[in-house]
Amino acid sequence: MTEEFAPNLEEVVVPGGIKRCAAVVKGGRRFTFTAIVVVGDRSGHVGIGYGRAREVPIAVEKATKNARSKLVFVSLDGTTLPHEIVGRCGASRVFMKPACPGTGIVAGSSVRPVLELAGVRDVLTKAYGSTNPVNLVKAAFDGVTRLRTKTQVAALRGVEIQ
Repeated sequence: MTEEFAPNLEEVVVPGGIKRCAAVVKGGRRFTFTAIVVVGDRSGHVGIGYGRAREVPIAVEKATKNARSKLVFVSLDGTTLPHEIVGRCGASRVFMKPACPGTGIVAGSSVRPVLELAGVRDVLTKAYGSTNPVNLVKAAFDGVTRLRTKTQVAALRGVEIQ
């Protein structure tokens, strides 16, 4: 998906998503930075991106550009998810469960931006396994991209909903 379809995108740098890496060279240490960014329009479109550069602002810019190129549509049921789902990435798993209106987003700081920018307002989540921010963001993204509504499942199976 390109930016023409979702011009009002917001971007969030994931808390704990900026990391510094040092390479020891002849003259001392050479530092590089990585950043993970989530973009979305709060109405069903979300994307995640990863960037790496010698300076933080450039890494964030690269991550944002990467995220905008990876936008996907998320199927929602009003303000919540259509069903329970577990997103996976590496050793991280994120369990997401629909919640009643008014519950809010009960999620950790890494998972929250993905759900907020996708347009979810009421959800319960639990992270299992590794709590690496990069893997948690990817796991949450994996979960929301695999969501399907009842009508989508019925169309895939070729049956009618009664």
